Amino acid sequence: MNKDQVKGTLKKAAGKVQETTGKVVGSTEQQLKGIRKQVDGQAQKVVGDVKEVVRDATHR
Repeated sequence: MNKDQVKGTLKKAAGKVQETTGKVVGSTEQQLKGIRKQVDGQAQKVVGDVKEVVRDATHR
């Protein structure tokens, strides 16, 4: 596991918390920020996944 995978996973989880908090307090802005953070986190995780696949393929 590389740093992009870890950071992406953490960012996605933080976004979910922010989205849920926004729902609880009735803040559409916070919900949208949370969703955006989740998308950013997922994208970062995918970059990490690709790096991992390339690293594994080049070490064979």
